[in-house]
Amino acid sequence: MKTSFKSSAVNYGLYLGITLILLTGIGYAVSLDLFTEIWFGLLFLFVVVIIGIISIAKSKKLLGGFISFKDAFSSYFLTLLVGVLISAAFSIILFNFIDPEASVELQEKIINSQVERLESYNVPSEVINETVEQMEAKGNMYSVSNVLQSIVWQLAGFSIVGLIVAAIMKKRNPDAE
Repeated sequence: MKTSFKSSAVNYGLYLGITLILLTGIGYAVSLDLFTEIWFGLLFLFVVVIIGIISIAKSKKLLGGFISFKDAFSSYFLTLLVGVLISAAFSIILFNFIDPEASVELQEKIINSQVERLESYNVPSEVINETVEQMEAKGNMYSVSNVLQSIVWQLAGFSIVGLIVAAIMKKRNPDAE
């Protein structure tokens, strides 16, 4: 990978991280209830995918309009990695050091929201109780260990999207063959 290609992906990772911090900050400042809303979670997903796509497009432009599958995925993944790490660091600081009470309140809101959703789907109360017990057993959602575990799952999930996007956006240079 060329230096400009790597630095471009890192820059887009910084943009992603800042955007995710802003969204988290807005959710924190406006109402913790936003974190229980499906549309708010989908907004985070949308931002990650769109900035990842933009990163690949920029890398493709830097590479003369052609990009291999490997380079496309590398651009996406590097952007994702930087952005998610920045966002995770912010969440750890916010919910463990600045306002740990918000973490407890947020976890209660998320559990209550999950219970309401499960009840609306007529899930048996035994299953609901078991779900609540599992959620409570995990402890602080924003503990360092839980955030690190979340990072792994986010990277895995978004990498699947990245593989698909990279496959769509790859373009071979006919002169290189």
